Amino acid sequence: MDHDTMRRATAEFFGTFWLTFGGCGAAVLSAAFPELGIGFLGVAFAFGLTVLTMAYAVGHISGGHFNPAVTLGLWSSHRCATRHVLPYIMAQVFGAVLAAGALYGIASGKVGWIPNGFASNGYGDLSPGKYGLAACLVTEFLTTFFFLFIIIGTTSKGAAVGFAGIPIGFALVLIHLISIPVTNTSVNPARSTGPALIAGGEYMAQLWLFWLAPIAGAMGAGALARWLYEPADIVETTVVEKQAAVSG
Repeated sequence: MDHDTMRRATAEFFGTFWLTFGGCGAAVLSAAFPELGIGFLGVAFAFGLTVLTMAYAVGHISGGHFNPAVTLGLWSSHRCATRHVLPYIMAQVFGAVLAAGALYGIASGKVGWIPNGFASNGYGDLSPGKYGLAACLVTEFLTTFFFLFIIIGTTSKGAAVGFAGIPIGFALVLIHLISIPVTNTSVNPARSTGPALIAGGEYMAQLWLFWLAPIAGAMGAGALARWLYEPADIVETTVVEKQAAVSG
């Protein structure tokens, strides 16, 4: 792995670690905290804020994917180099797994704490609202499709330079507000893998859906982008890279 790819993968590791630790940490530690629990709304904003903050912290290094589905969706739209795909995905999964482990170490420090689902994703009996497989698959496909559509659109030629991290972060908030009751919201295979490894059992058995549906939705959005946007717009670039180019 060359130096540039190593730098990029390291940025993806830290970005995905923060997303998983911050978002899932809000769900595990704070969502139902006695009397002052932040609930679904707080968890939704926690996930959005992790992406927003890391987009500006390391987005200029790697592009700020923090999600295997985003990497593959951008690759399918010709906005991510093939040589970066595997290192990015490996770094993202590793970051999410380590973040879940760190979160488990913190949460288990409370006397009498029971992990339960540990912010994992699921369908059927493991769905927060007991939604079936088909409903969960469609939800994950559509929400990831639109997440990528927003990412690509807001970082394309003609979009407001330097501000795309804001709608992308808020898009993730909205996605969580829609789908937490359905699947506990994935749209990110790495984020799903870390907690599932802790929860184990049936959550691991259902993990396939939270790789398949987000990746399919993201790559579908990428394919649409190749047709919808002008060819000159579909280049490997990012919100923060654009901002850096303008500021000199």
